[in-house]
Amino acid sequence: MATFGTLSDRLAETFKHLRTKGKLSAADVDGTVREIRRALLDADVSLDVVKQFTATVRERALGDEVNKALNPAQQVVQIVNEELVGILGGQQRRLQFAKTPPTVIMLAGLQGAGKTTLAGKLAKHLVKEGHTPLLVASDLQRPNAVNQLQVVGGQAGVPVYAPEPGNGVGDPVKVAKDGVEQARRAQHDVVIIDTAGRLGVDAELMKQAANIRKATNPDEVLFVIDAMIGQDAVATAKAFQDGVDFTGVVLSKLDGDARGGAALSVASVTGRPIIFASTGEGLDDFEPFHPDRMASRILDLGDILTLIEQAQQAFDEEEALKVAEKLAKEQFTLEDFLQQMQQLRGAGSIKKMLGMLPGAGGLRQQLDQFDEKEIVRTEAIIQSMTPAERRNPKLLNGSRRLRIAKGSGMTVTDVNQLVQRFEQAAKMMKTVARGGVPQIPGMGPIPGAGFGGGGGASARKAKGKKKSGGSRSGNPAKRAAENAAIASGAPAATGAAPSGAGFGLGGAAKGGQGGPSEEELAALQKLLGR
Repeated sequence: MATFGTLSDRLAETFKHLRTKGKLSAADVDGTVREIRRALLDADVSLDVVKQFTATVRERALGDEVNKALNPAQQVVQIVNEELVGILGGQQRRLQFAKTPPTVIMLAGLQGAGKTTLAGKLAKHLVKEGHTPLLVASDLQRPNAVNQLQVVGGQAGVPVYAPEPGNGVGDPVKVAKDGVEQARRAQHDVVIIDTAGRLGVDAELMKQAANIRKATNPDEVLFVIDAMIGQDAVATAKAFQDGVDFTGVVLSKLDGDARGGAALSVASVTGRPIIFASTGEGLDDFEPFHPDRMASRILDLGDILTLIEQAQQAFDEEEALKVAEKLAKEQFTLEDFLQQMQQLRGAGSIKKMLGMLPGAGGLRQQLDQFDEKEIVRTEAIIQSMTPAERRNPKLLNGSRRLRIAKGSGMTVTDVNQLVQRFEQAAKMMKTVARGGVPQIPGMGPIPGAGFGGGGGASARKAKGKKKSGGSRSGNPAKRAAENAAIASGAPAATGAAPSGAGFGLGGAAKGGQGGPSEEELAALQKLLGR
């Protein structure tokens, strides 16, 4: 997650030095705590929170649980993880629904915090859970706030109650109260009231918000706070707590490049739990807040549970079984490949999903350079093919590839690379389906990945090929080049993976070589748990 990128890097570097020590002295613990304190302060975490956090970590790190541990460094990481979970709120807190509908949810916060967009995100989230929400436009001060809520509501497929045009016209308290009555009449089980914000905390805002709360008696008052606001988040949250009081917090703009101090301060300072987090501009970039999962992300330990939940929402189990059967029967086609990619895109940002894997911090540079539009280009190429060509890529001769390239707006080289990548991916998936060890394109077999350490069936197959005595290519120039490569001990051109990105549309690496560097190999092996 971009917001915690710098903090994650600082903590990872601190723990890396700690892992080189077999036993921790008091000086080692003090040095580690000092680095953690600096990292948290640089991340704009409240000073009071930092003091309490580091004092607790130091006390526990000097205790018997670390001294008697077989791996003291890992024990310290565990302590930091547990304390991070604590300052993020401890246990996950879900929305509290009214016993008698409708449940009234009021949104409050500063102007620019993203309340209106978040109202649409929350409404769409509730629709997915089987609720029938109604949005109420009570922000009548900000220009075009009512229109914006109507647009967002239309995108989310949720009705909007907006009797007043806004832009300074109308009584927001009356609109909020009437909106609840309208929801009761129309049998909506949830009402989301979007209230006005200001550029700063002022008496007028607090009075208006307090009057809306008094008139509607909401079941939940959610304080929406910008995760990029930094140290000012604490003062703002305290002011809203004193003036209106809120039952929960929603963090917006967690995909920004800020340092994340708001997330690590607001729950601890106010004593109110963080319930939701907004992680992007799209209406689907919204998720329940899990303190334990967020702490794992900050410490680069991954967030596999959220990744699995997103995948379960996007992937069709029946289709997955059909694909598995096709792989087992070696009937996997470009049509299936296209369908799988479309499901993958439906799961959300691939870059974000990869960032949830344990150890993804070591691949942050590669993830930042990852272009998700390559999947769109790949889809365009496949969709430019006829059904027969998708089912049988061997039909793709030169003229057909030229037609596909023109139809998709790509080049013949792009089409060739896609076909090569598809064939490699199909081989990898067949190998996995048979219980073998796959070869990663551009890397060859995973070193020692087989149960016997020698690469399993793939290694035996490669060994059998070696005895064939040379290239069998019909092209004399290509055959000579391959034989020369075999003689020099380099991999033959037919067995070498073509350079480029994972979907065959990227160029070679910056250094002019198609294969990954030693650092990339080490990072990937770390990611794979080697």
